[in-house]
Order: sequence, then structure tokens, then C-alpha cells
Amino acid sequence: MWIDVVDLRDFYAAPLGQAARRMIRRKMRAMWPDMKGQRILGIGYAAPYLEGFRDEADRVIAAMPARQGVLRWPAQGGGQAALVDELELPFPDLSMDRIVLVHALECAEQVEPLMREIWRVLTDSGRLMVVVPNRSGLWARFERTPFGHGRPFSPRQLSRLLRESMFTPLTTDRALYMPPFRTALLVRSAPAWERAGAVLWGSFAGVVVMEAVKQIYAATPAHPARGRRAYLPMPERRGAAAGRVRLKPGPGAR
Repeated sequence: MWIDVVDLRDFYAAPLGQAARRMIRRKMRAMWPDMKGQRILGIGYAAPYLEGFRDEADRVIAAMPARQGVLRWPAQGGGQAALVDELELPFPDLSMDRIVLVHALECAEQVEPLMREIWRVLTDSGRLMVVVPNRSGLWARFERTPFGHGRPFSPRQLSRLLRESMFTPLTTDRALYMPPFRTALLVRSAPAWERAGAVLWGSFAGVVVMEAVKQIYAATPAHPARGRRAYLPMPERRGAAAGRVRLKPGPGAR
């Protein structure tokens, strides 16, 4: 079941959510340190984690599933959020260099079609980053946070799902070792919990963060018979990155 976007917004506006975002974003940045010229798509409620990429990436889009709802993002400037059907993403084939999946996979009712769409939209050298609740972690056991909803995954389960979806897992990390309580002292000491937890109780982290690359040697996933789709137009890349990847416009694109 998808979490309402207002509940997600409220969680990340509170001190506990802000601490969680910082801890997870550090792991994401360690995996993707340089996003210059990249086109990045966030699926689910990835907006809190996309902020750090906006100044350097060529384009950043937050795709929020219809069952979850959509909020304006970013708060200032032009809107970069879209309400989408996660099983029929409105983007052309091979149009995204990076995809971030947060508050999505554990909530998805149809995982296989979602992963097919992600595979289709990624470029041939594209990378996928998935953040999911850790099955053995404390956060998955408390519904007071978004990580206590949906289906949690162990690293092995997530790796198997990615391989079955024609992705090759590359890097696995964990985050959120602090207990999911709103106590001010705990929130302030989050960095210390992260350092200690990584050494002392690594398997009990709140989330699993996994990076995978698209398998370009795999057969193209089969799509069920559907009508012609109109994709959102994708502008040319800015600067020197332009022309390196040829986008394939879908039916009805301009």
C-alpha cells in the first residue's frame, strides 16, 4: 500500500525525518559523488534525496505515483515533479542516466511491471539506486515512520529481485542505526549512532541502499499489449554532454 504524500512530507519536515534524510543521503552521495551532466529520475517520494543533485545534474525529475499523490517540488523555481502511473512512466526509452527508487519498491503492488519500466527508461549504461526498509532492522517494526510500511527486504532478497529484473547489483550499504524515536537527544546523536552501528550491529540498520547497473546484454523485457503512449518531451542536454546519448522519442512526443 502506498503511503500518502502528505504523511511523507510531514515526516521529512520533522527532526527525525531530517536526521534520516541526512544519514541516507550521505550513503547515496558516496555511491554517486559526481552527477555532472546526468539526467536523474526519482520514483516514489525521492524529492528529499534529489535536492543535492540539482545544482550539478543536467536534469532532475521527481516522479510521484498517482496512488501516493504529488506535491510541488522544489518549493522555489520551476516545478520538477510529475504525477505518474509507475507502470507506464511518461518518459522515452533510454532517456535517464540515473534512477533513484525511494518509498516505492516496498509499496508497489506490481513489482515486475515497475522494474520493466525502470529498465526501459534507463540508458544502456544507466545506474539504479534503491533504498528500502531492512527486514532485520528496527525501523521496519515501527509504523511511526514511512520505513515501517510495506514490504521490507534483506540485502539478499533485494539483490535477487534486481538480478531477476535484469540489473546487476554493484554496491550495497546500510543506514539508519539510530532507534526510530523522536527523542531530541537521540536525533542530535544520529551521526554517533551511524558510526557505532556500522561497526557493532551492521545487520540491524534501518534501510538497505543498493546500487545496480542495467544489463544491456539481456533481452528487452516484454510489455503487455497497450495503446500508443505519449511521452513527455525531453529537452536536449546542456553543454558538452549534448549528443552523447541519442534519445528515442515515444509515440506522440514532440
